[in-house]
Order: sequence, then C-alpha cells, then structure tokens
Amino acid sequence: MGSVSLKIGDGTARFRRATVCSSAVNILMIFSVVTTNLFALYAFSSSPKDLQTHHLLHKNLSLISEQVTLILREIDLSQKKLAQIEKDLLGYESIDLSRPNIANELKLFLHRHHLPLGKDSKTGITEMVSSVGHSCDKSSDLLSQYMSYKVSGPCPNDWSVAQKLVLRGCEPLPRRRCFAKTISKVGLLHPFPTSLWKPAVNNTVNWSGLGCKNFECLKGKKLSRDCIGCFDLANGYENQRFVKSRSKNDFLVDDVLTLGSGGIRTGLDVGGGSGSFGAVMAERNVTVVTTTLNVGAPFSEFIAARGLFPLFLSLDHRFPFYDNVFDLVRAASGLDGGGRQEKLEFFMFDIDRALRAGGLFWLDNFYCVDEEKKRVLTRLIERFGYKKLKWVVGEKVDSLGSGMSLAVLSAVLQKPVRV
Repeated sequence: MGSVSLKIGDGTARFRRATVCSSAVNILMIFSVVTTNLFALYAFSSSPKDLQTHHLLHKNLSLISEQVTLILREIDLSQKKLAQIEKDLLGYESIDLSRPNIANELKLFLHRHHLPLGKDSKTGITEMVSSVGHSCDKSSDLLSQYMSYKVSGPCPNDWSVAQKLVLRGCEPLPRRRCFAKTISKVGLLHPFPTSLWKPAVNNTVNWSGLGCKNFECLKGKKLSRDCIGCFDLANGYENQRFVKSRSKNDFLVDDVLTLGSGGIRTGLDVGGGSGSFGAVMAERNVTVVTTTLNVGAPFSEFIAARGLFPLFLSLDHRFPFYDNVFDLVRAASGLDGGGRQEKLEFFMFDIDRALRAGGLFWLDNFYCVDEEKKRVLTRLIERFGYKKLKWVVGEKVDSLGSGMSLAVLSAVLQKPVRV
C-alpha cells in the first residue's frame, strides 16, 4: 500500500505514507491541465462557424472540471482519513507538551538545546534533541508520574514504574537529574572469581516492589523456563548447567567453544536468568553480557553481585551494540517474542546484526508449543543461511509445570560471510 518514512529533526517522529491515492491525485491533475490546454488551443484555432460547437465543448469542459474537483476533494478526504487511521494505529504523532498533566522536567528534557559553540563542524548539527520512544505517548500519564521528581534530589523509589514503561516500549527513559537510591555494599561483595558461585547477600539488593524480600524466598520459584530455582547457587542445579547434561538437548559449553575454533572471546546471553551462563563462560575467559529485566526478582543486581555484566533491556529494544561485535549469541525461551512471528523475525535480524561473520548462534532448549511454531522458526533460520553445526530436536515436559510434553529445539549455528 505504500511506505512509511520517518522524519527526525525535532525529537519526534512523524509518519508520512506514499499511497496509491497520492499517485491518483497527480494523474488527475495532469489530465486536467492537459485537457484544459487542448480545449484552449482548439478555441483559439477554430472559426466563427464553430462557436456553437465551441460553446458546447466549453460547457462539457466545465462539467469535466467540476467532476475532477469533486474527485480531488474525495481523494483529499480519503487521505486525511487514512492519515488519522494510521495515527490511531501507531498511537503517536508527537508528544503534546501542552497537556496539563505533563511534568515540567519532561518538558525541559524534550525541548531543543542549542549547541554553545554553534554549528558542529563534523556532524553539521546546531542543536541537541533528546529522544523518547514514540510508545511513551500511549503511557503519557505514567511517564509524567515517572518524571515528577525534585531536580538534584533523591530519585523516587519507583523502579517498578520505570520497568512498566520499558515493557510498554517506552525506551529510552528520560529521567536524568536525580540521585538513585544507594545501597551500601562495602564488605558484602565477594571477590572475583569466588563471587561467581557464592550466594549474594540480601542487603545488597533493593527489594521494594518485589513479592520476595530475600533470596531464600526465591530459591524454589519458577520465574521462567530459564529460571527455575536459578537463585540457588549452592544446592540447586544451577552450578551444573552448561557443564553437565540432563538430556540430548543440553549442550555443554566446552563442546560449543570447540565448534568456535578458539575464536570465542565475547558473548551475548539473551534473557539469561540469574547469569549462570555468563559465570561458566567467565571461568573460560569469555566476557558475556546478559540482558535482564527485574520481573519478579532482582536479576540485574544479582548478576552484578556475581561480578558479571547485566544489561537492563527489553527484547523489544534494538540491541545497543555496534554491528558484528559478538563471537557468540545464546538465546533460549526469550527468543519466543510472545508468540508473534513478526516479532521473532525482528529479533533474529538484530541477533544477526550483532553477531560477527563466523560467530556462533546458540539456540538453547527453545520450546516449540506446536508444530507450526517449529516450522516458523526453522524456515526463519534457513532464510539467514547459517551453517548447522549442531541441530537436535527432542521432547521435554514443560518446565513451568503445565505437564505437557513439548518439542524442544537446540542448535548451534554459524553465521556465514556475506559479500
């Protein structure tokens, strides 16, 4: 039906659709101009005998012009309706700063700020514009609540509000000028590498907004398919993951590293639970970034307490990494994308972008809820042309307790060199 173009310049995004309607307008206008000129040429070149005929032709021309005008009016109305429908679907044209409930700090953040020395010679810009995701407009009341704070004072203890905004696609968050709550961790953090498998101390975590108030409460929780008792580092299965297998779908880290031919130095773990994959890789001198959200548990702080790198990021967000930088990307059930095929496709393209040529994509125990899901994922992977180094399809009882036996796919794929 057309394309959507994104115009950036004032900190907002406005969408303009090039449709069949706009092409029809151009054609009709050209037709009208050509027809008018032809009739005018005929009128000046005709003899007096043709005046009556000319009068009839002029009358017909007037009728044609009226019809063209009506058609153009209808097309213009249709375009306006289409633009309004598109705006309603997107939920955004621009954040209206004139609303009465918009916090002053948000208004100040979104205003343009001129560069103190004028035009920048390298980029050509003359002012800085702070960006806020267009989905924030759908949550403007929540956003304004989040931005209502005392400048240079302590930030409200409302990280759960921030996470709600992130999960609704409101990224990046605009809060900038307050001091986050500090928690003294002096003497409570274990030295590296002891910290990798030493249980964290309760006092190192902000428990506000969470159902559990200590790690003992979390030990038996099934928080996700990748985090079942994942906070129990001493007595649970967590310290055996990736080094001992319980099924044919459980690949071992050392076997996967062998497939990388010694070229695995950096990795990205997508939705990696409490960070155990990063811990196992750290013992093998591989640096891993683990994407997290604090859904039901303090994942970010727990991973940091282990001496690892947590990245607070929703999977709807583009990975904040440059192209071709990781040697390995691991993903498990977090790859699902909420069951939406197009979301899975966006996700796969971003993984491919961040993974270097020759790097490994490790799909670890991906649950296929039905045959269609397995076919969709398989076809999507084949589109990228990855080399299948390992590919195992098995069955497992759903780890979240549904009792269903589900198909599980595990694979190690190598990204090709594309010319």
